[in-house]
Amino acid sequence: MTTKTLSSNKTVSILQTIGRALLGEHQDFTQGSLRRAVVLLAIPMIIEMGMESVFALVDLFFVAKLGPHAISTVGLTESVLTIIYSLAIGGSMAGTALVARRVGEKNAAGAADTAMQVVLVGLAVSILVSIAGLALAPQILGLMGAEPETIRIGTPYTRIMMGSSTFIMMLFLINGIFRGAGDASVAMKSLVLANVCNIILCPVLIRGLGPIPAMGLTGAALATTIGRGIGVCYQLWHLFGGRGVVKLTAAKVKAEWPLIRSVLSVAWPATLQFIIASCSWVFLTRLVAETGGHNASAGYQIAIRLVVFFILPAWGISNAAATLVGQNLGANNPARAEAAVWKTVKYNMVFMGTVSLIFLLATRPLIAVFTTEPAVTETAVQALRIIALGYIFYGMGMVLVNSFNGAGDTKTPTVINFFGFWLFQIPLAWLLAKPLGMGPTGVFIAIPVAETAINFVSLAVFRKGKWKQVKV
Repeated sequence: MTTKTLSSNKTVSILQTIGRALLGEHQDFTQGSLRRAVVLLAIPMIIEMGMESVFALVDLFFVAKLGPHAISTVGLTESVLTIIYSLAIGGSMAGTALVARRVGEKNAAGAADTAMQVVLVGLAVSILVSIAGLALAPQILGLMGAEPETIRIGTPYTRIMMGSSTFIMMLFLINGIFRGAGDASVAMKSLVLANVCNIILCPVLIRGLGPIPAMGLTGAALATTIGRGIGVCYQLWHLFGGRGVVKLTAAKVKAEWPLIRSVLSVAWPATLQFIIASCSWVFLTRLVAETGGHNASAGYQIAIRLVVFFILPAWGISNAAATLVGQNLGANNPARAEAAVWKTVKYNMVFMGTVSLIFLLATRPLIAVFTTEPAVTETAVQALRIIALGYIFYGMGMVLVNSFNGAGDTKTPTVINFFGFWLFQIPLAWLLAKPLGMGPTGVFIAIPVAETAINFVSLAVFRKGKWKQVKV
C-alpha cells in the first residue's frame, strides 16, 4: 500500500470520526480506543461551549456600538450572572456525574430517574433567582460599582437577563445530563440553535427593522433570552421524545426525595466550587472599575470576553474527561478512567498553548473588532496579554477539576478553590492594585499567578487517587 493511499485512508477515517461525533451515534465509552472516545466526546463539547461563549461575544459586538456605558453594563451584568452560571454548572456537574455512573453501570432507568430530579431541583432554584433578579436589578449594578449613568441605562438589560435565569439554568443542567449519558451532540445542537436565534435577533431588536422598534441595550437582552428559551425547548423535546440514552416521560415528573438528596449532595459542593471562583471574578471586576474608571472597566470586559470565548471550548474538551471518568468508574474500571484524564490533559494543553500564542501575537486586531477607543483598547490589550501567560496551565487545571467532578468528588476542587481564590487571588489583586498603586494592571497580574498555583495544587491532589474510591 502506497504512502498516498495510507494518507487518504487516514483522512477518510478522521472525517468519519468527526461525522460520528457531530451526528451523535450512540457509543459505549467504557471500552475501545480512548483516543477515539475523547475525540467523539470532545468535538461536540468544544462546539457546545464555544456556542455558549458566542452568546457573550455577539451581545458585546452589537452593544459596543452603543458606547462605554452599554459595554460596562453588559460586563457588570455578566459578572453577576457568573454566580447563576455557578449554580447551573454545579447542578450540571451533579447531573453529569450521577447520570454517567448509571450509564456506566448499564442502568438506563436509574439514569432517567436521576435526570428528572436534576431538572426539578434546577427549576425550583432558578425561579427563586429570577424573582430576586427582577426586583433588585438596579441595586445589583450599584453593588458592582457601576456609575449612575450606567445604572440608568443598564437596569432594563440587567432585569431581563437576571429574570430569565431559568433558561440559563436549564441549558446548563440538561446539557449536563446529555453529557453524562454520552449524548454530547444533542447538547451541542441545542446551543447551536439558541445561538443562531440570538445572532438573528440581536441586530433586529437592538437596531430595529420595519415595524420592530430599535430597543438598544434592552433588545440585546431580549434576543439572548429568546434564543436560550428556544434552545431549552429543543432540549426538552429530546429528553421527552428523543431516542437517546436518557428518556423521560410525563409519569416521571415527580419528586423522589432520596434521589434529590443524592443530587444535592454532589451539587452543593460543585455549586460552591464555582461560586467561589465567580465571586473572585466579581471582586476583580469591581476592583478594576474602582481603580480605573469606566474606560478601564470596558477594556477589561472586552478582554475577559475574549478569554472566556477560548476558555469555554477548552472547558468542552475537559468535559470529555468528566464523562469518561464517570462512566468508567461506573463500569468498575478506574485505570481506564485515569488514562482518559491524562490523554485529555495533553490535548487541552496543546489547544490552550496555541490560543496563548494567538493572544500574544494578535492582541490588537482581536481587540479592534470590539472597540477603537484608545483608552479602552490599551486596557484590553494589556489585560489580554497578561492573562494569556497562564493559558497552558489553565488547560491542565480544567481537565483535573472536571475529572474530580466527573467522579462525584466535588468537595476536593471546592476546597482548593477556596484557598486559591479567596485566600490568595483576591488579597494579591487588592495588594497590587491599591497599596502598591498598580491599579488595574495589578488585578491582571494576580489572575495568571493564582490560576497557575491552583492548577499545580490540583495536580498534586489528583495523583493521590482518592477520587477513584468515591461512591455516588
